[in-house]
Amino acid sequence: MSREADEVREAIAGELRLMDPGVRASRTMARELLDPDFVEIGASGRRWTYEEMLAALPELAGAAEGSPRYEASHFTGVVLAPGLVHLTYETTLDGNRARRSSLWRRQGAAATWRMYYHQATPVPPGGS
Repeated sequence: MSREADEVREAIAGELRLMDPGVRASRTMARELLDPDFVEIGASGRRWTYEEMLAALPELAGAAEGSPRYEASHFTGVVLAPGLVHLTYETTLDGNRARRSSLWRRQGAAATWRMYYHQATPVPPGGS
């Protein structure tokens, strides 16, 4: 495997961890996966900052055990620069589909991958 393929795989693993209800419910675990400069444009159109997301994540969809979970598919990823991976994929949650794009970056002494930017776009019912 190439270094680039490894980096994409690591970013996908982080993305999947952020969909895990245990991670979503834990501010400590989510903090490990979100970059301090994190910004999200949600499927609702709302802009979220790092602190806003950490505070709200335990209450958002997919966080409660036993509730509907995100189902992710069609991952693609590309290394844009050393330490920067762009992912695109789709999710389904409780019958609602969204196309998603995120940037993951690795920096600092820990050199761990963290989500820097995320955007979700709803797919209309029957949309392809």
